[in-house]
Amino acid sequence: MDRKYQVTFLSLATVTAMILLPFAIVKRPLKDWIIVYLVSVIGNSFADRFLVSKGYLKYKIRPFNNKFMIHVPFDYLQYPLMLLYYNQWTLNSRPSGIFLKLFPFIIPQVLIEMLAEKKTDLITWKKGWTWYHSFLSLMTKMLVCRLVIAVIRKMNTKELSIT
Repeated sequence: MDRKYQVTFLSLATVTAMILLPFAIVKRPLKDWIIVYLVSVIGNSFADRFLVSKGYLKYKIRPFNNKFMIHVPFDYLQYPLMLLYYNQWTLNSRPSGIFLKLFPFIIPQVLIEMLAEKKTDLITWKKGWTWYHSFLSLMTKMLVCRLVIAVIRKMNTKELSIT
């Protein structure tokens, strides 16, 4: 695929995420969604930095390539947006629902990543990394973030006082 089309695709995906992000965050309870966003940004950027530094992933076409080795639009916009919608959808779900509702988010993401790896320079898998690793990685990160927000909600039910 031509580099121009790859950059256009990346730009459109980034702009779409930027437009949708405020709609995902500005819902009640607002602080929960800000926490989900921040936890997902921090967790995903650490995981991505680790995988890139160990040579499992490489992003040949990425914004700010002279400043960051990670994929900034995915780590700071696209993945957090996906995680926000997942957390909102599973807000009142039981554990089985939380698990089953992962798949409508993870499967399309892994399919897009597979196509991007095969047909573009947006991502390159190395050292035996496959779609399976991406699938498990996304699943783990989403469940850990969902657990973090569940723990925060549980802790927040008690009244706090500073005396």
